[in-house]
Amino acid sequence: MRVLRALFAVLACPGIVAGVVPAFLVRHDPPHPALVLPGAGLLALGAALLLWCVRDFFVAGRGTLAPWDPPKHLVIVGLYRHVRNPMYLAVLTLVAGWSVLYASPWTAGYAALLAVIFHLRVTRFEEPWLHGQFGAEWESYAASVPRWRPAIRGKSTAR
Repeated sequence: MRVLRALFAVLACPGIVAGVVPAFLVRHDPPHPALVLPGAGLLALGAALLLWCVRDFFVAGRGTLAPWDPPKHLVIVGLYRHVRNPMYLAVLTLVAGWSVLYASPWTAGYAALLAVIFHLRVTRFEEPWLHGQFGAEWESYAASVPRWRPAIRGKSTAR
C-alpha cells in the first residue's frame, strides 16, 4: 500500500509539473536536432535525481513527496546531505531538459516561474512546517545544509 501511495504521489506531483505541463507546452514543436543529446541528458539527470529523492523519502522518511502524505522522519540522507531541496532541483532539471530539447522559450519561462513558486512554497510553508514538526533537528540541519545551492563536501554535520 505504501508503494502505491509513493507511486501515486510521483505521478500526481512531479509527473504533472515536470511531465504533462512541459509536454503540453512543446506539443507542436519538434525536438531541436542539435539539442537532442544535451536535452535528453538533462531529462535523464533530472529523472535520476528525482527517483533518488523519492526513494529517500520512502525509505528514510517513511512517507512520500506528496503534501498529503509527508515523511514521518526528517530526511537528511543522500542528496539531502548536500542541499535541502534536491527534489525541487530535480524537477527544475527535468523542465530545463524539456526546454533545451525543444529549444522552447515557453518552457524556459515555465521553469523560471516554477523556480519562483518553489522558493515561495519552501520559505513560506515547508520550512515553517518542518520547524514545527522536527524542531531542533530541523534547526541543526537548516543551519548546516544550504537551501538551493548544493554544497559538495564530505559528510554533513546534520544528523
